This record gives sequence, C-alpha cells and structure tokens, in this order.
Amino acid sequence: MDALILDWLNIGLRWAHLVAGIGWIGTSLYFMWLDAALIRADPPRGDVEGHAWLLHSGGFYLVERRKLPPGQLPAPIHWFKWEAAMTWLTGFPLLVLVYYLTGGLYLVDPAVSSITPAAAVAVGIALLVVAWIVYDLVWTSPLARGRGLPAMALSWALLFAAVYGLTRVLSGRAAFIHAGAMVGTIMVANVWMRIVPAQRDLIAAAEAGRTPDETLSRRAKQRSTHNSYVTFPVIFTMLSNHYPATYGHPLNWLILWLLIVVGAGVRHVMIARERHRPADWWLVPVAAALAGVMYLTSPAWLGRGQRGGERVAFTAVQAVIDRRCLSCHSHAPTDDVFRAAPNGVTFETPESIRARAELIRTRVVSTHTMPLGNKTGMTDAERDLLGRWLDQGALIDRVDGR
Repeated sequence: MDALILDWLNIGLRWAHLVAGIGWIGTSLYFMWLDAALIRADPPRGDVEGHAWLLHSGGFYLVERRKLPPGQLPAPIHWFKWEAAMTWLTGFPLLVLVYYLTGGLYLVDPAVSSITPAAAVAVGIALLVVAWIVYDLVWTSPLARGRGLPAMALSWALLFAAVYGLTRVLSGRAAFIHAGAMVGTIMVANVWMRIVPAQRDLIAAAEAGRTPDETLSRRAKQRSTHNSYVTFPVIFTMLSNHYPATYGHPLNWLILWLLIVVGAGVRHVMIARERHRPADWWLVPVAAALAGVMYLTSPAWLGRGQRGGERVAFTAVQAVIDRRCLSCHSHAPTDDVFRAAPNGVTFETPESIRARAELIRTRVVSTHTMPLGNKTGMTDAERDLLGRWLDQGALIDRVDGR
C-alpha cells in the first residue's frame, strides 16, 4: 500500500508540475513575444504605447499596452503569477519525494563522492536558498548598472561553477535535476520578489494618482528577460532523468554546460528575431555546442567495440545479472525500495536479457548509471565482462545454455 501511495503521489505531483509549468512558460514566452511585436501608433494615440492585432481560433484580437493616467485603474485586471508559484509548489515536493525520501537511491553515488544521503539533502536545500540570494545580490549591485555585462558574466560563471560542483558531489542524475531546481527557484523568486512587487506598485500608483517607480518596472522586465533565457535549459533538466547518456557521462558537467548554451542560445535568437534584429550568427555556437554533445555521447567517444579478449560465455553474463540486477529487475523484487520491477524491465530469462542488450550497454557499461548508486556493488571487471559480451554480438547459443 505504501508503494502504491508513493506511486500515485509521484504521478499526481509530476502531472500537476507539468501542467503548471506549461501555463507559466507559455504566458512568459507569449508576453516576451508580445512586447517585441507591439506596433507604435502613428500618429500617437494618448496613453497607448503599442498595439498588436492577433488571429486565434475563430476571431481577431486587439492587444494594447498602455500607460495608465494617475487615478485610473481598470477592473478586473488579470495577473499571471500563480502559474510560477504552482510550478514550484508542485516541483519541490516532487524533488523531496523522488530524491530525498528514497534513502539516497537517486541522490548519491559512491563512485562520485562519499557524501551521505542526509548531507546531500542539506546541500540540495541550501543550494536553492543561497543561489537566489547570491543571484539577487549580483543584480542589485553596481555590477548590474547600464547593460549589466559584468553581472551577466559573473552570473553565467557562477551557474557553470555550480553545475560542476554538483556533479562532483551528487549522482549525475541528482546533479542535473538540482541544477534545474536551483535555476527554477531563481525564476520563481524573480516573479514573486521582483516582478510582482513592481506590478503592485503600478496598481498602487494608479490608485493613489502618482507616477509609478520606473526603477521597479525596469528591474521587473530585466528579470523576465533573465527567466526567458534559462527556460529551455531548465526544461531539459526536468527531462534529463530519461537520458542517462547525458547525466551518466564521465564529463556530465561539460554536457550540461553545452546544453545550457544550446538552450540559452536558441532563446537569444528567438528574442532577436522577435525584435527584428539579426542574430543568426548565434546559431554557430549553438550548433557547435550541440555537435559537441552529440559527439561526446556517441560510440566513437565512449569507445564502443574496442574490447578484446576471449569469447564470453552467456552463463557468466547471466551470473553477473543474477547477482547485481535481479534484486530490482524481477517479477518479485527483493530490494528495499522497489516493490515492482522499474519500468517493467526484468532479466529472469536469457531472452529478456538479450532483448535489452543495448539498454544494458548504455546503462551498465557506458554510463555506469545501473545499478542505481551501484547499490549491489557491481565491479569494473563485471562491467567489462558484459561489455565484451555485447561487443561480441550478445550471443546466446545452445552451448551457453539457451
């Protein structure tokens, strides 16, 4: 029953997190596009700063951006703030459920560091708090004056340093998701600590008949722009647990760096085009970063097919899998966490092992992401034996015991 409840909590939180994230990201990108698409009226029309005609479904829409005269506040006003809050309020419990309440199963890896699960939890939670404080201090400091290039350079350097540090302390999978949680927390804090207060000032100014604080409005727009640049990298980290070739790679920190460049670069090109500015040259570093990721995760880099030695008997392969894998991947798991085979994958017959030969190559031999946290103590010699069997064609013949 406990396992069933946890499964439904996982499904429910994940579903709600995805729905809230779609709502937040969709409105955020829409308003970024809208700001760039607004057309100034010629001749000027009162307090209208710009307008745009839109076509959606079965009708035309006229959208205007206005400066409100002091003392005039229309009603009702629709705010877009709860999507961000709900994304975090569903995402953090999901992080706790999957990474903090499973005994370190997904959180730590003895091959990476000797950190305990409790210490890793403390690192993860502290990171979310400290990252926002440091980021906000940088962007409220003199470094952010003008175009803020020094603050921008320092922010990216700190992000890359955090990614590298996480991959040296937590498991690769946990490092990726915590990097995303860190940036996602900064994004939500931007909304509630900087953007929403600026919007409240706009309303208070309109009600009081005074001019709103332009500094707050500029800062709010700046933080919205920051959020848009890291949106795509955060989305990748949310999906990264499905791609062990990235988080399980020996150079996983470099792969995440490159994918952050890809995501931010694509968003930069989109913003530039929305503002009708040429920025296609940015596609060069984006393409280079993507090519780098593809090469690093390819068999050419991972050294597939280079193992020699005598032919490996399938009985030896099956013995390794029986010792190291069946505690989870069987119809009746004996593991203390899994009560059903993860993803329905079992290795109880020669045919089931052979059918998932390439999965074994990726997870066990190339990325070492299975067994999880090497919980069952698979040795390098055993991984090499499986690798040689795979390179030899993953054969199962009558001599081997079919």
